[in-house]
Amino acid sequence: MEFSDMLLAVAIMLGKSLLMLVALLIFIAYALLADRKIWAAVQLRRGPNVVGPWGLLQSFADLLKFVLKEPVIPAPANKGMFLLAPLVMCTLALAAWAVIPLNAGWAIADINVGILYIFAISSLGVYGVIMGGWASNSKYPFLGALRSAAQMVSYEVSIGFVIVTVLMCAGTLNLSKIVEAQNSSLGILGWYWLPLFPMFVVFFISAMAETNRPPFDLPEAESELVAGYMVEYSSTPYLLFMLGEYVAIMTMCALGTILFLGGWLSPIPFAPFTWVPGVIWFVLKASFLFFLIAMVKALVPRYRYDQLMRLGWKVFLPLSLAMVVIVAGVLMLTGSAPGMR
Repeated sequence: MEFSDMLLAVAIMLGKSLLMLVALLIFIAYALLADRKIWAAVQLRRGPNVVGPWGLLQSFADLLKFVLKEPVIPAPANKGMFLLAPLVMCTLALAAWAVIPLNAGWAIADINVGILYIFAISSLGVYGVIMGGWASNSKYPFLGALRSAAQMVSYEVSIGFVIVTVLMCAGTLNLSKIVEAQNSSLGILGWYWLPLFPMFVVFFISAMAETNRPPFDLPEAESELVAGYMVEYSSTPYLLFMLGEYVAIMTMCALGTILFLGGWLSPIPFAPFTWVPGVIWFVLKASFLFFLIAMVKALVPRYRYDQLMRLGWKVFLPLSLAMVVIVAGVLMLTGSAPGMR
């Protein structure tokens, strides 16, 4: 491979990455608006409706407000780490999207261990939270960070086992191949959400717990800890934390779409539905999952911390472990495991 070819390959990859990031961030701006609109609708309010037609530019106005504010760094804070924490969280959240295939062959890096990569990157997101809480040198952010870290680690365990059940059915760690493994003549009934329904529910709830969404937004419980690990943050660093949080939520929605809802596959496997580009199906499914998460925020009261931990360790962990054994047993007995076909 010549140097010019290598340069071209690098340029193409950079172009793809840039396109992906811009599209993702614009989508997240509107997801944030949708989140607030859904919450408002449940409470019979109007929601954001001043900036732009029907409030469509609200997220961009918020962005501008945060960017133009002066960042205040508290005197006792460890300045370098204080500013590095939000950057770490946001960068890691965005890095997970390198392996997510929005359509057949559309992943920026179509690696064989894609699911493992996402799992590792989402685990590293905890470090941003811990650094932010610790560098603030104040007790409230530190308590918030400890809670947040404990919560994320607790629910990652059950998400890991959920992923294992899907991997046993698909027989591969490559995200594109996991989607192709769900491609059958049954359409929507052939996807993994139906045979692995309990795991789909566990994944959905664990994803909310891991991304600090209500009803698991304990690190940010205003009644007890002011604003969790973000207390001392303002302007752009705070914006990066919030952005990292929403990118992580969208990553979980995308992961749920790939593992359980057949990725870019059409739910009805014949024309004219198969003519719709796969990326549109993917966005619709991910948006549906995000809508469910937004509805949960509006409807469900916040958990107590001990209830949260009990749910993670005493309910989800045994359930997902049992399901791993059951799925393995069923696949062996029916002879439908990927290596036996």
